[in-house]
Amino acid sequence: MTEPTLIIDDDPSFNAILVRTLERRGHPARGELDAASALAAAREMQAGRVVLDLNLNGTSGLALIPQLLAINPECRIVVLTGYASITTAVDAVKLGAVQYLAKPVEVEAILAALDDDDSPDFDVPASDEPLSVDRLEWEHIQRVLNENDGNISATARALKMHRRTLQRKLSKRPVKT
Repeated sequence: MTEPTLIIDDDPSFNAILVRTLERRGHPARGELDAASALAAAREMQAGRVVLDLNLNGTSGLALIPQLLAINPECRIVVLTGYASITTAVDAVKLGAVQYLAKPVEVEAILAALDDDDSPDFDVPASDEPLSVDRLEWEHIQRVLNENDGNISATARALKMHRRTLQRKLSKRPVKT
């Protein structure tokens, strides 16, 4: 039997659908909606496979990676995000994630990342085109947000930007390159 997979995503619908889909394919899974319950579940089940959302109710899921690896150093963590950026992809892999996938994502890609025994990798396509100014701004905001552990107010101060303006920029989908 396959080792259970812990799904950590604050979207109850997506979480439940992913758990059900994995279970239908013969992969036992358990879903958690927040960091505290996810860490408790990881300790209880000694999670060896984790699918982690990058944004958990406005805080960075990246902060959970070291904690999950402290519980089980052999844990294979796949980070999912609706707001892919090169900065967060690199940070996720540096922290110990084995894969970084942009939503929407096929369940086959998640399973392949969890089962692949190769070295860490991330799925952010490289482009020959230079990034647009708007995309560069998005990448910079993501980097500063990560440096401030997801704290919006501290990030706004560091960027010399009003907090509401930053929240408005973060609520939008990232611009294409």
